[in-house]
Amino acid sequence: MKKLLAYPLSIIHYLLFGFFICVFHPIQWFCLNVFGYSAHKKSVDLLNYFLLWTLYALGTRITFTKNVEIPEGVPLIIVSNHQSANEISPISWYFRKYHTKFVSKKELGAKIPSVSFNLRNGGSVLIDREDPKQALTSLAKFGKKIEKNNWAGVIFPEGTRSKDGKPKKFSVNGLKIISKYAPSAYVVPLSINNSWKLVENGAFPLGIGVHLKLDVHEPIAVNSMEFNDLFQKVEETIKNSVTL
Repeated sequence: MKKLLAYPLSIIHYLLFGFFICVFHPIQWFCLNVFGYSAHKKSVDLLNYFLLWTLYALGTRITFTKNVEIPEGVPLIIVSNHQSANEISPISWYFRKYHTKFVSKKELGAKIPSVSFNLRNGGSVLIDREDPKQALTSLAKFGKKIEKNNWAGVIFPEGTRSKDGKPKKFSVNGLKIISKYAPSAYVVPLSINNSWKLVENGAFPLGIGVHLKLDVHEPIAVNSMEFNDLFQKVEETIKNSVTL
């Protein structure tokens, strides 16, 4: 019965998702080109609010737990495990006051209404995973940008999503280069649970009645310890909070 119900609810979700990204594409363009960054960010925040609600059409329950203080007025590097694309709108919405910008693969920078436009123009970075030189150069520029603007850069060190929820080995390079060029940043570990259950059957039908959990852990100043110790602590903190 649950799987049968997943079909119509998935259709509703995709229709709503498609509607909002198409509607907000010209809104983003207008806000950015007429009023500038602040107006564009507000349009993106609103878009993510509506995209968050498209998950509720699937009966998704979202719990965002933040029992720690996140520093304000400083750059942040949000480091998270990665289970599905459905994490993006919750991260963007719940961290919206920190001006979230994502480290994304270059393929997402084209052909997706609203999403691609924001990735190209909103301060995020698009990297070519087949071209290490381009990736490292772009990440260095990204680190400088979040350092200068006190933004929050979001990176998924696994590189690709975990299809069964079990975290993959974290890659050190991305976080290392961003930390180097954002020396006053705080790393904010973020654990995500159950996002993979939304796509355990593939893109259709989506999982219904999933309890998506986002748990924020104690921020760590980049300059408070040697990078290798910082990386190990962040990886262990995140992985120890992922349940299977």
